Amino acid sequence: MTRAGTPAQSSDLIDVDALIAAYHDRVPDLDDPAQRVAFGTSGHRGSSLDGAFTDTHIAAITQAIVEYRASQGTTGPIFVGADTHALSSPAQRTALEVLTANGVAAFVDAHDGYVPTPALSHAIITHNRSGLADADGIVITPSHNPPRDGGFKYNPPHGGPADSDATNWIANRANDIIASGSTEVKRGAAIETHAYDYRLHYVSDLAYILDMEAVRDAGLHIGADPLGGASVEYWQFIAEHYGLDLTVVNPFVDPAWSFMTLDWDEKIRMDPSSPSAMASVLTHQHEYAVVTGNDADADRHGIVTPDGGLMNPNHYLAVAIDYLYTHRPEWRADAAIGKTLVSSSMIDRVAEGLGRRLHEVPVGFKWFVPGLIDGSVAFGGEESAGASFVRRDGSVWTTDKDGILLALLASEITAVTGSTPSQLYTGLTSTYGAPAYQRVDAAATPEQKAKLSKLSGDAIAADELAGEPITARLSEAPGNGAAIGGVKVVTENAWFAARPSGTEDVYKIYAESFRGGDHLRQVQSEAKAIVDAALR
Repeated sequence: MTRAGTPAQSSDLIDVDALIAAYHDRVPDLDDPAQRVAFGTSGHRGSSLDGAFTDTHIAAITQAIVEYRASQGTTGPIFVGADTHALSSPAQRTALEVLTANGVAAFVDAHDGYVPTPALSHAIITHNRSGLADADGIVITPSHNPPRDGGFKYNPPHGGPADSDATNWIANRANDIIASGSTEVKRGAAIETHAYDYRLHYVSDLAYILDMEAVRDAGLHIGADPLGGASVEYWQFIAEHYGLDLTVVNPFVDPAWSFMTLDWDEKIRMDPSSPSAMASVLTHQHEYAVVTGNDADADRHGIVTPDGGLMNPNHYLAVAIDYLYTHRPEWRADAAIGKTLVSSSMIDRVAEGLGRRLHEVPVGFKWFVPGLIDGSVAFGGEESAGASFVRRDGSVWTTDKDGILLALLASEITAVTGSTPSQLYTGLTSTYGAPAYQRVDAAATPEQKAKLSKLSGDAIAADELAGEPITARLSEAPGNGAAIGGVKVVTENAWFAARPSGTEDVYKIYAESFRGGDHLRQVQSEAKAIVDAALR
């Protein structure tokens, strides 16, 4: 019997002392690929217990960032923030020692507290609007990953995730530094920093992107669960700053996350889009008009309504888009709707109904950055419960995902429309149809995964998918022409996308059908056959 959704037991918890000791004591073996510096879509991640996230790694990565920013002419300060994972605090100290020795001014939290990813992105953008020398940032978080993990991410002056050119350069340079014995790392025991009130700047600016007066005046009873993450002190401050009837249902921080319920695979994972991880939050479903969750760095959101429970992320994105583009009159008339290509086609139908251009990009929030900066894309969202959008005047807010913002938006939607986001999604399905959506995994060898990542849409020989003519075979995203690292096949009422996993010997099949669950299963079955044929 699965333990998913049940409270964590003592045997599920990490030994925090052993984890931190390994951070300081382990020396990475670069002959093991798993112990090399490698930046995925969200930075370098790993555990000290596996020799994949150590003091040696972080010192080398920080030195590489110092050299990279110098090569790019970035001479302003660097904003540094960390979440509540056990490895985040020692990693921040390592980074600050290297930054100080290199003469780089580092801005850290004025309250010696945790910094959500969106607050750091907001800080970079706010600073760089001032005309001073460009600033950039380091976010120390593995996002929703288990407590044993650490993460380290670089955000350049645009405020969002660094692109592949930057991360590849930083990773290669860091590995070279480690291979040469880290002798090129400049580092001292002294730390010099500057205080920055991330919380005050972020929270006070929420009035320029959300209708906080409408939320307050509606008197909504709101619940917020930070899931033990970096937003913990932000929610109480938001309640006080705007006079909201908002309760932080779980104000506790514990690096072992002993209060969590287990995720689908019986691991502790702070994923606010997972019903298993959100099981304790769901116990409050009927106590509040809206109750929300965030992951450890607050870049993801989970929305729970009294009538609908935990909303599917795709469903909430569709509702948020439909609401925002009809309640933000100052947004550009030609501002597009941004989605990743594995997000629901309900968004496509909503965009068409709104008369708005769809901007479909590969997986990764970095693809939305240029559009959010110039306002040509007013909203960017991912099926994994990450999104952000522009201010009410159409100017940039954050260029990284903002789970606090999307959680608060659910309260604005409820206050202004008088309906919950779940009720509004039901209305969308009556207009556009009700899609069935699922992601499954299929086995693949490393060679097959490598082939899939470079597969051309032209290699798909099939003419039909689940009884419908294929209308598109994509290996590049329609919105920006960037390679998607896999393929997407589309029909009138269904689609599937196949992408290799970065960590397991599987490829992921995302699929959706507007013709029901049976048709979805047919799409999934044929998708596997189509992809396997192309990989032979």
